[in-house]
Amino acid sequence: MDKFVIRGGNPLVGTVRVSGAKNSALPCMAAAILTEEEITLENIPQVRDIDTERKLLASMGAEVDFGTVSSQHRTTISCRTLSDPVAKYEIVKTMRASSLVLGPLLARTGMARVAMPGGCAIGGRPIDLHIKGLEKMGATIIQEHGYLEARASRLKGAHLVFDKITVTGTEDLLMAAVLADGETVMENCAREPEVTDLAALLTAMGANIEGAGTSTIRVQGVSSLHRATYRINPDRIEAGTYLIAGAITRGDLTVAYCNPDHLRAVIAKLEEAGVRIDIPAADAVRVRPGNGLFATDISTEEYPGFPTDMQAQYMALATQAEGVSLIKENIFENRFMHVQELVRMGANIKVDGRTATVRGPAKLSAAAVMCSDLRASASLVLAALVADGESILDRVYHMDRGYERIEEKLRSVGAEIQRMGNVFAPRVPAAVAD
Repeated sequence: MDKFVIRGGNPLVGTVRVSGAKNSALPCMAAAILTEEEITLENIPQVRDIDTERKLLASMGAEVDFGTVSSQHRTTISCRTLSDPVAKYEIVKTMRASSLVLGPLLARTGMARVAMPGGCAIGGRPIDLHIKGLEKMGATIIQEHGYLEARASRLKGAHLVFDKITVTGTEDLLMAAVLADGETVMENCAREPEVTDLAALLTAMGANIEGAGTSTIRVQGVSSLHRATYRINPDRIEAGTYLIAGAITRGDLTVAYCNPDHLRAVIAKLEEAGVRIDIPAADAVRVRPGNGLFATDISTEEYPGFPTDMQAQYMALATQAEGVSLIKENIFENRFMHVQELVRMGANIKVDGRTATVRGPAKLSAAAVMCSDLRASASLVLAALVADGESILDRVYHMDRGYERIEEKLRSVGAEIQRMGNVFAPRVPAAVAD
């Protein structure tokens, strides 16, 4: 099992490039199910979840082309034949995004059998909102033996109101609605950039969508969709992680190939904490030390608020800030699993329910720590970058689910970080059809 060995103390200096957004690429890959024609996606990150999604689509009968090694960030998917519309447990057990094939499979084939999703154990991400919406659109869904089985002759447009904001629920039902008969109105939708990314692809495929990026989305169903080529947005969470890496190490780091507009909540908090922020180009953000690092409070919210996927990383930064920071987690109820590992490194953190109190600055010291989920892994990497001595991070396969070769990117800007074990490298076959 792979480990990271990190020696702290080096400021990060230079430029680091952001990859495509995993959380955009996954639903966009699922959208290929909706048409018999080829979908080409560019700026695909090479991470484990993408490899899992490729295997999932191939297992259903799709042809998935990842090109050559030199063009592995581009993929063409052809779902001309879907011989087995089943998301098998052995493939999707490590990935929450498996639920995203439910809607498109049902809309395209009239049936779907999808294993209940796996992924990070950070709290409940109930699929009941997906089920409720699809049932209103005319589907019959039963749950047994760990699978959801859904059937519908053809989905019907409906008025859907989400009980709570859900990104995957919005995406799943949006994909179902584009081939439904009539108009679908979705209210209390997620507004995340990943949703607008998916809507842009669907529109390029011939879908009729209005309001993506707002709380109300209207969809006029069409009879079929066609081929399209689409470039995935940069990963705003990866970009935010590198911004904090520059800030926590008191470095001079430019994060390139990002979208600063998607990072406004993170940038605002970093500026409040005393970090100097510049926008040197339309696709870059630069962080530099200010006159100190000061405690600030954060409260995670749906977009455009402070993202839950940045909470753990910001907590690592808070350990180095002067004063007391209150960090409130409003999205997931079990997303403080990184706290005990940060405490082992010397952090002063107390948790009361959904609020963590961080007192800083703390002198962190190297330790052997365990990665518990994707973003918790990132927080431990950040802490290790400023810890005294050599830290060992175990179970970094969590990191590989969402960050493309993070150790190489950090090493290129001055970090002392090495991977020990079997290096993850997604297979890059010419074509995958089984």
